[in-house]
Amino acid sequence: MLDETLLDDPEALARADRRALLRGAAEAGARVRTAVRHAADAGVNDLKPDGRPRAVLIAGPGTASVGVAELLDTLAGASCPVTRIHPTGVAPAAGALRWELPGWAGPVDLLLIATPDGTEPGLSILVEQAYRRSCTVVAVAPAGSPVTDAVAAAHGLFVPMATAPFEQDEPLTASAPGVLWALLTPLLVLLDRTGLLSAPPDVLGKVADRLDRVAERCGPAIATYDNPAKNLAAELAESLPVIWTEGVSAAPAGRRFAAALAELAGRPALTAQLPEALASHSVLLSGALAAGADPDDFFRDRVEEAQALHARVVLLRDRPLGGLSAAPAARELALSHDTAISELEPEDGGELETLAELIAITDFAAVYVALASGA
Repeated sequence: MLDETLLDDPEALARADRRALLRGAAEAGARVRTAVRHAADAGVNDLKPDGRPRAVLIAGPGTASVGVAELLDTLAGASCPVTRIHPTGVAPAAGALRWELPGWAGPVDLLLIATPDGTEPGLSILVEQAYRRSCTVVAVAPAGSPVTDAVAAAHGLFVPMATAPFEQDEPLTASAPGVLWALLTPLLVLLDRTGLLSAPPDVLGKVADRLDRVAERCGPAIATYDNPAKNLAAELAESLPVIWTEGVSAAPAGRRFAAALAELAGRPALTAQLPEALASHSVLLSGALAAGADPDDFFRDRVEEAQALHARVVLLRDRPLGGLSAAPAARELALSHDTAISELEPEDGGELETLAELIAITDFAAVYVALASGA
């Protein structure tokens, strides 16, 4: 159950926010600025690459590593393959995770380590393996963590992760707002130097400014009717989010939203890209999850019986390729099955800016769903 009255009570939200998730979301812009400074202090801006790497490999635990890999893959496009090394092991605990370089990795490849923990022995072993194969290693992790020593021994480059003072007492979860930008930003600076993508200082400054504006619009003091994140959270009450994305940049934002809903709020969500979603989710919307599939029984006990779960489409849009849009067909499909639809579309700007806005709004929405549902 989602307590919608909590959304318009800033003091109650503050009491419910035991994991400081709202503060983490509000500080995303500051994380970007701090991470840019950390990258400069680590010497990233002084690097003189010999050329583009053949491939970029990314390793790290959990949602944050997945998000970093997907975003870098999206932004790099066809200029260089970006591959995430999936961990193996018997548990998600730091000591149980293992990573293995692919057999083809060698001197012309770049290994990136992105971890909000830094205590994983498996990452230190991976760094040693990369050193033996002459791979270049760059890591972003908390300062003073064990992976720091491993990177130094491998003659790699280490950038301390941008953190907030309150996190020293209670580390945030891997999908918490702010963690993604703390890990991603130094790697954006690095890959800009190698020419794999465009993320110069002025663009990262605009990204930080866009994140700050979203924080102003979506903060706990802003009422639901004028707050896109609270409004989306309220619309998702008692529903299964079916997240459809349109545009290259919107796809990783949609997957990030689904991951944040699961990890922060314990809420399942489905995601697909348009126009494929029109076919893959058509039967889903016409089945038991459709709003019209189970008409409200007049004699149902509304106190004792739980409300039926229905799908709600969340359409995240960026600039579609070629100017062609499947959004009208998506709206028609949803409404023809009596399925409600929510839409988010960023303001005009560069690719990184619009991507940052979609991620920031949906991060805030996931936090509000978590707090209002008591997760």
